[in-house]
Amino acid sequence: MGKEWLAAAKRAVKEFSTDGGSDWAAALTYYGILSIFPGLLVVVSILGLLGPDTVKAVQDNLTSTLPGAIADFVNSAIDQVSGNSSLASVGAVIGALVAFWSASGYVSAFMRAANTIYDVPEGRPMWKKLSTRVALTAAVGLLLIACCLIVVFTGRFAESIGDALGLGSAAVTAWNIAKWPVLVLLVSLMFSILYFAAPNAKHDRFRVLTPGGLVAVLLWIVLSGLFGLYLTFFNSYNKTYGAVAGIIVFLVWLQLSNMAILLGAEYDAELERDEPRRVSPNYP
Repeated sequence: MGKEWLAAAKRAVKEFSTDGGSDWAAALTYYGILSIFPGLLVVVSILGLLGPDTVKAVQDNLTSTLPGAIADFVNSAIDQVSGNSSLASVGAVIGALVAFWSASGYVSAFMRAANTIYDVPEGRPMWKKLSTRVALTAAVGLLLIACCLIVVFTGRFAESIGDALGLGSAAVTAWNIAKWPVLVLLVSLMFSILYFAAPNAKHDRFRVLTPGGLVAVLLWIVLSGLFGLYLTFFNSYNKTYGAVAGIIVFLVWLQLSNMAILLGAEYDAELERDEPRRVSPNYP
C-alpha cells in the first residue's frame, strides 16, 4: 500500500505538469478573485444573522491564522461586504442569490479543470452541469460556514462545559488544540466532495475523506506557512509593487492554494487509475 501511494504521488506531480496544473491554478485564481466578494457576501449575510460579533470573531481568527498581508486583504473584503449583507428584504435576498451565482463561477472553472485531471470529456447535459455547479457551490459554502461557526462558538461552548464539570479553562485549552484537526477534516471533506462531483467521471462510491483531500489540506498548510515566512523575512513585494502589494500577495497565496487543491485532485485521480474499475467517463 505504501509503495502504491508513493508511486501515485510521483505520477500526480508529473501529471500536474502535463495537465498544465500551474495554468489551471492561475485560471482558478482569476475566477477566485471574481468569486470572493460575492461569496463573502453570502457567507457574511448568513453569519450576520447570528449577530455582528460573529463576523468580528471570524476576522480575529483570520488575523491570528493567516499571514498578515493576506489576513488584512480578506478582512478588508469582509468589511466592504458587511454593510451590504442584510437578508431583511426581498431585494437583499435577490442580491444574495445573484451573489451566490457569481460565486459559483469558481466551481464551474474547477469542474473543467477536474475533467482535464481525470482525462474525461465534458459530456454532461446543460441541466446536469448547472445543477452540479449549484449543488457544489452550496456544499462548499455550508462547509465554510460550519468552519466559521466551529472557530467562533465552540470555544464558548467548551467554556460552559468546563465550568459545569469543574474543569475551568482546561476544557477551553483542550478544545483550542482539538478544533484544528476537526477543521482539517472538514476542509478535507469539502475537497473530497469537489473531487467526487466536479469531473464528468463515474466513481465506484463516494468517500467522506480521500487521500487527495488530506494531501491538499496539508500541502496548503505547508505552502501558506512557507509563504508567510517568506513575507516575514524576505518580502520584496512592497518595494516592487508599492500600494498594490497587498493585492499581489493575496493573488500569489491564492494561486499557491489552488495548486495544492489541484495536486490533491491529481493524487486521487492517480490512486483511482490503479484500480481501473473505480473511475470511468460518465457519459449521459
